[in-house]
Amino acid sequence: MEFFNKIPVMDRDALRELKKGIDFSFKNFSREYGDAIESFFDPLLTFLIFLEKLLVNTPWPIVIGVFGLLAWIGSRNYKLVIGTMVCFLVIGYFGMWKNCMATVAIISVATLVCIVVGIPIGVLMSKSSRAEKAILPVLDMMQTIPSFVYLIPVVMLFGIGLTPGVVATIIFALPPIIRLTNLGIRQVGKGFKEAGSSLGLSKLLILIKIEIPLALKTIMAGINQTLMLALSMVVIAALIGAGGLGLTVYVALGRLDIGSAVIGGTGIVILAIILDRITQKLVSSKDLDKAILSLEGNKDQLSEIDYWFLKSVIFRYLKDYKKALSLGYSQSIREVYQAAGIEFNFTKSYINELATFIKKQISAIE
Repeated sequence: MEFFNKIPVMDRDALRELKKGIDFSFKNFSREYGDAIESFFDPLLTFLIFLEKLLVNTPWPIVIGVFGLLAWIGSRNYKLVIGTMVCFLVIGYFGMWKNCMATVAIISVATLVCIVVGIPIGVLMSKSSRAEKAILPVLDMMQTIPSFVYLIPVVMLFGIGLTPGVVATIIFALPPIIRLTNLGIRQVGKGFKEAGSSLGLSKLLILIKIEIPLALKTIMAGINQTLMLALSMVVIAALIGAGGLGLTVYVALGRLDIGSAVIGGTGIVILAIILDRITQKLVSSKDLDKAILSLEGNKDQLSEIDYWFLKSVIFRYLKDYKKALSLGYSQSIREVYQAAGIEFNFTKSYINELATFIKKQISAIE
């Protein structure tokens, strides 16, 4: 009965030896490869320090104006612009300007690295089921591990300072952008891809001009999630010397200074709201959506062949659709193709066949 009442426990000496073995392995790895890994991240640290000094030393009206401009570019909403500028003024008024700029610098660098690394991995997963099966368990593990656990290996490798804080933030915030890039590209309808192939586009051009633009909202949702996770991890990374607003809260709690902790927490919340709203508005209305809606609204003015060929031009030349549509909807297919810079040399029978094919393939957007 004792077996059922008391769970088996490892011998204390064996447990002590196991802990010593793990500690010894980490120390050996750090001695062997620590300098090389740290040198690898030196350019990242240099860029981070440069960006932080730039934000801190630039006159505050210019910095607030730049953030307001970014809010306007992302949303075209004057309310969000005014709200962004007022929120940064509040942060500065409470004496958190330098810490806020340090946090913004860390988040910016971490998010940029996540985008550069995560989107190509997401594209690879969307194109290869084998890669997806291999990478998904790693992403599951990364999103399951508690955030504090990320601090252990980076401190063992880098010690205390900015570098371990940024590296831990990057690792913690990376999974969403990979997952949602993969999801967004996989959700693009086969009809769009087949229509692109029928127009002679290579796989790379289909990816760049059709799949990524159509998946952009999902990818931006991934960037938004990555940004929010980076902000949450930056606060925790203050424990290992990352600095920023997280350090304000950490020091205040250590001193039981509730007032400073509340003010620092308020600054973090304000910054989170600003970044979240701007990234959510970035792709609220894309040019492709506007072009399709404009074409649908003028459908009655076109012959059927003109209509479907104009739609094919929009999908083939996402960046140049305005050039194609600027002629007006009553112009012929030949003029539309010339405006888009495409050589027109199809026979009438081929035009009819291709128009029918395109109509079937991209009817999903109706």
